[in-house]
Amino acid sequence: MSTACHYPTDVSDAQWEVLQLVLPPPTWRPGGPGRKPRDLRCVINGMFYVNKTGCQWRMLPQEFGPWETVYGSFRRWRRSGGWGRAMETLRQWERQSQGRLPAPSACCADSQSIKTATQGEDVGFDGHKKITGRKRHLLVDTLGLIIAVVVTAANMDDRQGLVALMQRYFASGVTRLRTIWVDGGYDAQWLRDWVRGLKRTHKVDLEVVEHIGKGFQVVPYRWVVERTFAWWLNDRRHSRDYETLTTSSEAMIQISMIRLLLKRLA
Repeated sequence: MSTACHYPTDVSDAQWEVLQLVLPPPTWRPGGPGRKPRDLRCVINGMFYVNKTGCQWRMLPQEFGPWETVYGSFRRWRRSGGWGRAMETLRQWERQSQGRLPAPSACCADSQSIKTATQGEDVGFDGHKKITGRKRHLLVDTLGLIIAVVVTAANMDDRQGLVALMQRYFASGVTRLRTIWVDGGYDAQWLRDWVRGLKRTHKVDLEVVEHIGKGFQVVPYRWVVERTFAWWLNDRRHSRDYETLTTSSEAMIQISMIRLLLKRLA
């Protein structure tokens, strides 16, 4: 049994029981060389605090321990792909808890341009949105749970971003996906030809869902991904892109989804 939580972002005992199952295994062993690392749960709480509040790593409250330790674990799991694997496992568990198969047969893709707050790498100008910064490309299932995320410079074409999303998702060996819903901005012959070429290994179709008329509309199928964007914007770390590396931006988005899935599963 752990001590009482100090911050609303701290994981509960029930959530920690679930999270322990998907975190990368510790590298330190009792009796082994080196100093015993800080309590892992405290380190995770520190990462969740940064993710929710948007504070700088150096501004972490002392209760979480040295900020270098917390950031070091975040960076190590980012490099090893640990955050992505944890998010994917929790997503499959959530789908199964709702009586669905782990892998979806349909999904939705969209992008979001966001300003950057640092002089990091991969920054560009989105001429359509008039934003200098980065672009978040997202692929979600019909529940709005993230399947794949790719962060690029804002001048990256949405269709090229979709190709990067699909390549990343298909690299995991998935074969069940059949339909991807997109808006009219993704409608291009070269993209349809590229998707058609995938049918040798993946029987997937690109379906464009158009926005009809003027004003706000709840577009069938595509509203799900818009809701996902709204979910993670509740975490202040995503109000702008504060990360130097796009891989760190992707990891922060994955952490937000992990926190949401923990609340559902526990």
